[in-house]
Amino acid sequence: MSDFDALVAEYGPAIQRVAASYERDAGLCEDLVQDMLVAIWKAWPRFRGDASPRTFLLRIAHNRGASHAMTAARQPRQTSEIPDMTSPDGTALDAAERQEQADRLLDAVRELPMGQRQLVTLALEGLSYAEMAEVLDISGNLVGVRLNRARKALTEKLSVERHA
Repeated sequence: MSDFDALVAEYGPAIQRVAASYERDAGLCEDLVQDMLVAIWKAWPRFRGDASPRTFLLRIAHNRGASHAMTAARQPRQTSEIPDMTSPDGTALDAAERQEQADRLLDAVRELPMGQRQLVTLALEGLSYAEMAEVLDISGNLVGVRLNRARKALTEKLSVERHA
């Protein structure tokens, strides 16, 4: 197994979650994941170890995601997705409820301004403030301020949606 294959095996799920925070359509999300992986593959030989591999990869993924979101915002489109109603455990109704909750969260995250969206996604991935600062090339203090604002905005979006 190559170094790159090992990276994909370890961080692939995180990259997929980052892509999902930028793209709702499953097919386009998969394309975005592939675009992120190609960018990571091209950049990996330049990795000098100044950062952790995780923050290096997530920085590239977020940069690609941000570019994708800006391009997508200029191109209106329609999607006709059918949700996956299968569930390895529980009933189809349980799976549908979990999927609905995940979709509501992702939709609310996608509505946040780009900087807040990136921070929330990184926080959901479990990165520390220092790691988020490294990925986004901002100060740790700014991470705290922006993440606090993002959490408030996300909470408001979810509570308004719940009461609507």
